[in-house]
Formats: sequence, structure tokens, C-alpha cells
Amino acid sequence: MNRNNKHEKLFWSIALPGFGQILNGKFLKGFLFIALEFLVNVQSNFNEVILLSFHGEIEKAIQQTNYGWLMFYPCLYFFAMWDAYKDAGGGKKPYSFLPFVFSAYFVTVGTIYSSKLTLFGVLLGPIWLPILSVIPGVGFTLKWFIHKIAKGKSPDKLYATNGRVN
Repeated sequence: MNRNNKHEKLFWSIALPGFGQILNGKFLKGFLFIALEFLVNVQSNFNEVILLSFHGEIEKAIQQTNYGWLMFYPCLYFFAMWDAYKDAGGGKKPYSFLPFVFSAYFVTVGTIYSSKLTLFGVLLGPIWLPILSVIPGVGFTLKWFIHKIAKGKSPDKLYATNGRVN
């Protein structure tokens, strides 16, 4: 891959927050993200929760989770992804941050409800419900909508032709 590839930096940030920043040459920021990831990971018992969840022991995973710390993880994770992508030259279009912001928001909400909310009678817990809560499509849709309004098209004129979006 090309050293300037914004998608490469994004994918490394998905692997571990901070890796994308290091590849971008932002070493202090990269090591800070890695340190914060380790801090939140250890304090929330995240690795143990992941293992228990993958083994289907959702109740044990819920008991092991420190939700006060785990709720920081989605924002840290998605912000590190956005930051690496942006520093690598991505995100130049207006509102391109919205998919990252909405993903962080919905995963955080999924984390909050993960100890109680069931889906078709199944308790998904602190790993599976937040993963299913990643809804970047809301961010992409809102980004498109705001961009259209910013270009001067009012919301009522967006659906002018046979109910299709122009």
C-alpha cells in the first residue's frame, strides 16, 4: 500500500487506536491514543468481556464489565479513526466527520443499554449490542442531507421528482 493511503491509516486505527497516527508521523498523538486505549481497556475489563461474549457467556460478561470506563471506548475509538483518516488527507468534503460521530454515539448508546436490552428475547450484552449499534448510514444520510441544504436546496425540494431524491 501507498504510505499516503488514507484508507490504510483508517484500517490501522480500526486495529488499534493510535496506529494510524503513528503511520501519519504523529507519534505523540499516536502513543497517547494507544495509552488511552490500554487505560480504558484495562479499567473496563474489555478483553475479559470480549472473551466471555465470544464464548456465549453474556451474563458473566455483563458482570465483569465496568460500564463507567467502557462508555469512553466508542468515542475514543471512532475519534482516533477519524483523526488518522483526516491527517492522511481524507475527510475533505463537508460533514465527512458525521459517520464517525454517529457511529460513536450509537455504539455508546448500545453500550449503555447492553446489560438490559434484548433482541428477539436474546440478551446480547456489552460486545454484541454495541457492535450491532454501529449505524454509519445515519451519519452518511445526515451528511448528504446537510450538504444539500447548504447548497441551497430546501428539504421540501429534495423530493421533487417522483419521490426520488435529486
